[in-house]
Amino acid sequence: MNEAPKHEVPQRERVVLAHRRGARIVRTRVEVQEQTEIGDALVRGLMRAQLGLALRLGCSVLAICVAIAVVVATVPAIGAASVFGVRTVWITVGPLLFGVFYGVGRLYLRLADQAEQDFLGVVDEGADR
Repeated sequence: MNEAPKHEVPQRERVVLAHRRGARIVRTRVEVQEQTEIGDALVRGLMRAQLGLALRLGCSVLAICVAIAVVVATVPAIGAASVFGVRTVWITVGPLLFGVFYGVGRLYLRLADQAEQDFLGVVDEGADR
């Protein structure tokens, strides 16, 4: 019998690129500590993220303040009304608006801290490998 020549099938080889990238990630902590260009770019990215967050929340607070002013200006009855002898404008500007300021401040701190923790996770991820 003529059998066809058997070709050996080469064994598959698994190529893992994560190890190579890991070597580069290990350097991230060093890059940040030594303030190299890469470390500086990472820190600037964190600062840019926190600045963007601050601007978005600041614009939200400004929009709320402008909305209150527009409502009071367009509906004079709201400005003239009073609750327990205190004008509603002062109730709105006092406890309610400062409550909004406090809430937005707490939200900013939580989100900025989360961005910083994500940044540290990126930097420390390389040290764990």
